[in-house]
Amino acid sequence: MPKISKKKSCKLTPKEIYDKLKDEFGDPPWWPGDSYIVMVQSILVQNTTWSSVEKITTSLKKMTPRDVLKMKIEKLEDLIRPCGFCKRKAKTIKYLTEWYGKYKYNVESVMKIGKTELRKELLAIKGIGPETADVILVYVFHKPSFVIDAYTRRLLERLGFSFKDDSEIRSFFEKGIEKDYKIYGWYHWLILRQGIEYCKKKPSCENCPFYDICKRKI
Repeated sequence: MPKISKKKSCKLTPKEIYDKLKDEFGDPPWWPGDSYIVMVQSILVQNTTWSSVEKITTSLKKMTPRDVLKMKIEKLEDLIRPCGFCKRKAKTIKYLTEWYGKYKYNVESVMKIGKTELRKELLAIKGIGPETADVILVYVFHKPSFVIDAYTRRLLERLGFSFKDDSEIRSFFEKGIEKDYKIYGWYHWLILRQGIEYCKKKPSCENCPFYDICKRKI
């Protein structure tokens, strides 16, 4: 009987995935901006595009946390309307700002809190989910908490991985790469670029760095 050809299974390590992404996209940038503005942007970017967030960034930069707390909720909604879901996001921004006020809007004060405790505090804020909490932990408070989003799950699935839940994905990355908030932030950006350029819902496979091993599930 003729031998049946089977597709070779070739699962990469977190470090190998990172290196291939970096070879493709170059040195990753860091999320720019004032700490408070980055936190607000992490809320605004939920379920929308970064270009929508950029439309109101200039106005955001002119405001302090105290300005936001004093602002009427309706005015804040109008300001962030280009990002969609303005009523929900405006409330979340208010709640986050109130929480930040407990630390007198001082980044260094918040940084003194341990990662686990700080993550719990962020998740207790209405409207803040795991992805947003981890973005804030990494980019604002410099805590190594790997950011898992839809792009991450899709990439791993197409590379042949099958994880039960996000906790398994987190363990995969945190055991496989150095626990450094900068690397986590850079990795998040690289996966984002991969998702935008190639690993879309309907993938654009030509020239993808993972073309030879990807399952290409459409």
